[in-house]
Amino acid sequence: MQAHVLSIGQCGYDDSRLARVLQVEADAHMDRAYTVEEAKKKMMDKKYDLVLVNRVIDGDGASGVDFIAEMKKAEGSPCFMLVSDYPDAQAAAVANGAFAGFGKSAFGSPEVGQRLRQALHSCGRAGLEEKLAAKVVKT
Repeated sequence: MQAHVLSIGQCGYDDSRLARVLQVEADAHMDRAYTVEEAKKKMMDKKYDLVLVNRVIDGDGASGVDFIAEMKKAEGSPCFMLVSDYPDAQAAAVANGAFAGFGKSAFGSPEVGQRLRQALHSCGRAGLEEKLAAKVVKT
Protein backbone atom coordinates (compact mmCIF):
# COMPACT_ATOMS: atom_id res chain seq x y z
CA MET A 1 0.00 0.00 0.00
CA GLN A 2 1.42 3.36 -1.03
CA ALA A 3 2.24 5.82 1.76
CA HIS A 4 0.74 9.31 1.79
CA VAL A 5 2.94 12.31 2.54
CA LEU A 6 1.99 15.96 2.88
CA SER A 7 4.57 18.61 2.00
CA ILE A 8 3.93 21.98 3.63
CA GLY A 9 5.42 25.29 2.63
CA GLN A 10 8.00 24.27 0.02
CA CYS A 11 8.36 26.23 -3.20
CA GLY A 12 7.20 24.51 -6.37
CA TYR A 13 10.72 23.53 -7.43
CA ASP A 14 11.51 21.90 -4.07
CA ASP A 15 8.12 20.17 -3.97
CA SER A 16 8.87 18.61 -7.36
CA ARG A 17 12.23 17.38 -6.11
CA LEU A 18 10.66 16.01 -2.92
CA ALA A 19 7.89 14.24 -4.83
CA ARG A 20 10.47 12.55 -7.04
CA VAL A 21 12.58 11.43 -4.07
CA LEU A 22 9.51 10.10 -2.24
CA GLN A 23 8.29 8.17 -5.27
CA VAL A 24 11.68 6.63 -6.09
CA GLU A 25 12.99 6.03 -2.57
CA ALA A 26 9.83 5.25 -0.60
CA ASP A 27 7.01 4.48 -3.08
CA ALA A 28 5.08 7.34 -1.52
CA HIS A 29 2.52 9.76 -2.97
CA MET A 30 2.89 13.42 -2.01
CA ASP A 31 0.21 16.09 -1.63
CA ARG A 32 1.11 19.77 -1.26
CA ALA A 33 -0.01 22.64 0.95
CA TYR A 34 1.41 26.14 0.71
CA THR A 35 0.00 27.74 3.89
CA VAL A 36 -0.76 26.68 7.45
CA GLU A 37 -4.51 26.95 6.87
CA GLU A 38 -4.37 24.85 3.72
CA ALA A 39 -2.27 22.26 5.55
CA LYS A 40 -4.69 22.03 8.48
CA LYS A 41 -7.61 21.54 6.11
CA LYS A 42 -5.82 18.79 4.20
CA MET A 43 -4.83 17.09 7.45
CA MET A 44 -8.45 17.12 8.60
CA ASP A 45 -9.64 15.66 5.30
CA LYS A 46 -7.03 12.91 4.91
CA LYS A 47 -4.74 10.77 7.05
CA TYR A 48 -1.08 11.30 6.21
CA ASP A 49 1.68 8.89 7.14
CA LEU A 50 4.29 11.66 7.21
CA VAL A 51 4.23 15.45 7.01
CA LEU A 52 7.27 17.33 5.69
CA VAL A 53 7.35 20.94 6.86
CA ASN A 54 9.57 23.71 5.51
CA ARG A 55 11.38 25.78 8.15
CA VAL A 56 9.61 28.89 6.83
CA ILE A 57 6.28 28.08 5.20
CA ASP A 58 6.48 29.62 1.74
CA GLY A 59 2.82 30.59 1.33
CA ASP A 60 2.38 32.60 4.53
CA GLY A 61 5.80 32.96 6.17
CA ALA A 62 4.79 30.97 9.27
CA SER A 63 7.35 29.05 11.31
CA GLY A 64 7.52 25.36 10.44
CA VAL A 65 8.85 24.53 13.91
CA ASP A 66 5.92 26.33 15.55
CA PHE A 67 3.49 24.49 13.26
CA ILE A 68 5.01 21.13 14.26
CA ALA A 69 4.83 22.04 17.95
CA GLU A 70 1.18 23.04 17.64
CA MET A 71 0.16 19.97 15.66
CA LYS A 72 2.04 17.48 17.87
CA LYS A 73 -0.17 18.56 20.80
CA ALA A 74 -3.20 17.01 19.08
CA GLU A 75 -3.99 13.40 19.83
CA GLY A 76 -3.29 11.08 16.91
CA SER A 77 -1.14 13.59 15.06
CA PRO A 78 0.91 12.24 12.15
CA CYS A 79 4.68 12.03 12.10
CA PHE A 80 6.59 15.14 11.09
CA MET A 81 9.99 15.97 9.63
CA LEU A 82 11.42 19.44 9.15
CA VAL A 83 13.03 20.40 5.84
CA SER A 84 15.87 22.73 6.78
CA ASP A 85 19.64 22.96 6.54
CA TYR A 86 19.79 24.81 9.89
CA PRO A 87 20.88 22.52 12.77
CA ASP A 88 19.19 24.71 15.41
CA ALA A 89 15.85 24.49 13.58
CA GLN A 90 16.25 20.70 13.26
CA ALA A 91 17.00 20.43 16.98
CA ALA A 92 13.92 22.52 17.83
CA ALA A 93 11.71 20.38 15.57
CA VAL A 94 13.01 17.16 17.17
CA ALA A 95 12.47 18.68 20.64
CA ASN A 96 8.85 19.25 19.60
CA GLY A 97 8.32 15.63 18.55
CA ALA A 98 9.48 15.51 14.92
CA PHE A 99 11.77 12.92 13.40
CA ALA A 100 15.24 14.16 12.46
CA GLY A 101 14.74 15.83 9.11
CA PHE A 102 17.04 16.95 6.34
CA GLY A 103 18.01 20.04 4.43
CA LYS A 104 17.38 20.93 0.82
CA SER A 105 21.10 20.68 0.12
CA ALA A 106 20.87 16.93 0.86
CA PHE A 107 17.97 16.12 -1.52
CA GLY A 108 20.14 13.96 -3.78
CA SER A 109 21.90 12.05 -1.04
CA PRO A 110 21.17 8.42 -0.10
CA GLU A 111 20.69 9.56 3.53
CA VAL A 112 17.48 11.43 2.64
CA GLY A 113 15.91 8.35 1.09
CA GLN A 114 16.91 6.27 4.09
CA ARG A 115 15.48 8.80 6.58
CA LEU A 116 12.22 8.96 4.65
CA ARG A 117 11.91 5.16 4.50
CA GLN A 118 12.69 4.85 8.23
CA ALA A 119 10.15 7.51 9.17
CA LEU A 120 7.46 5.96 6.97
CA HIS A 121 8.22 2.53 8.38
CA SER A 122 8.09 3.80 11.98
CA CYS A 123 4.87 5.74 11.77
CA GLY A 124 3.31 5.04 8.42
CA ARG A 125 1.07 2.34 7.16
CA ALA A 126 3.85 -0.25 7.18
CA GLY A 127 4.30 0.19 10.93
CA LEU A 128 0.55 0.13 11.53
CA GLU A 129 0.13 -3.04 9.47
CA GLU A 130 2.86 -4.77 11.49
CA LYS A 131 1.21 -3.75 14.77
CA LEU A 132 -2.18 -5.00 13.59
CA ALA A 133 -0.70 -8.29 12.39
CA ALA A 134 0.98 -8.80 15.78
CA LYS A 135 -2.34 -8.26 17.56
CA VAL A 136 -4.09 -10.80 15.32
CA VAL A 137 -1.41 -13.42 16.03
CA LYS A 138 -1.70 -12.90 19.81
CA THR A 139 -5.49 -13.32 19.95
